[in-house]
Amino acid sequence: SESDHPLIYPSLIVMAEQNPQLFELNNGTMKVIVSNYGCTITSLFVPDKHGNLGDVVLGFDTLEPYLNRVAPYFGCIVGRVANRTKEGKFTLNGTEYSLPINNGPNSLHGGLKGFDKVVWEVTEHKQGDFPSITFKYHACDGEEGYPGDLSVTATYTLTSKTTLRLDMEAVPENKPTPVSLAQHTYWNLAGHNSGTILDHSAQIYAKHITPVDQTQIPTGEIKPVEGTPFDFTSEKKIGTSIHEVGIGYDHNYVLDCGEEKSGLKHAVKLKDPFSSRVLDLWTNAPGLQFYTANYVNGIVGKGGAVYGKHGAVCLETQGFPNAINEPNFPSIVVQPGGKYQHSMVYEFSVE
Repeated sequence: SESDHPLIYPSLIVMAEQNPQLFELNNGTMKVIVSNYGCTITSLFVPDKHGNLGDVVLGFDTLEPYLNRVAPYFGCIVGRVANRTKEGKFTLNGTEYSLPINNGPNSLHGGLKGFDKVVWEVTEHKQGDFPSITFKYHACDGEEGYPGDLSVTATYTLTSKTTLRLDMEAVPENKPTPVSLAQHTYWNLAGHNSGTILDHSAQIYAKHITPVDQTQIPTGEIKPVEGTPFDFTSEKKIGTSIHEVGIGYDHNYVLDCGEEKSGLKHAVKLKDPFSSRVLDLWTNAPGLQFYTANYVNGIVGKGGAVYGKHGAVCLETQGFPNAINEPNFPSIVVQPGGKYQHSMVYEFSVE
């Protein structure tokens, strides 16, 4: 009957919009391919010293491997809470919450089906000189164990010839909730298929780290990096002291000594000696997880490239890991009526 149509038809439209797809941002100099599945950056092309475009992020040619969960968080936005929460438990306003345990004894990156494994709605996709795309996701009360409905948006914009900006916002609708999102791209400035990043140099604008126990949970201490293998206060090859930190770096740096530019702190400068590509990352987040792809092992990615251990580096600006259980860490709790805002600027150049 006639009255059935309004019910059936809109749901078909919604289904069409909810399909995982790939979108392009292109300003003629750099090109970014991003999906509404997990807000995932699948490719990012920037020029080297000769002007040759190279794809500098690990990933896959199609969406299939992402959907089949083959990717170890390649390129996605992780949440509601990035990084590890101790034993998947926290107490907020007298109520204890339990999260899925998916990383040893802990909960990692929002749980079994975090923001990286859902299809976001595309609310805007602009072309032109400053192309951008905005994604939106509504997380429900109790989703993956977290309290309260949460409305989240993420906008990727090419703000200059060789700059990508990401702005993330989250608004709790009815309950206080922890929120800490992170962008989890695996970078290799020599090209995604060029082997390890041990010859890349890094300068991290942090004089302290938050040391961790054997399950990668911060001890609560804030420890100076001076005189340790964690010291990247001046430019240093990633491979120089990596053998002194077990299987590699996977640590939260306290961003406390970078210069500021339009409200964002300089977090890290990454440089590849072969292509001369440089990435300067700016953020308003208090921490940076510096991770050297220690667990990547024989993943077949774009163009048949095989990605191995230390084949990339992640630069995840974030709230401190397990901050919800550490009163001396910057709070990640957002109140209804408040807003979580997290921005980062990826500035590419050659030198």
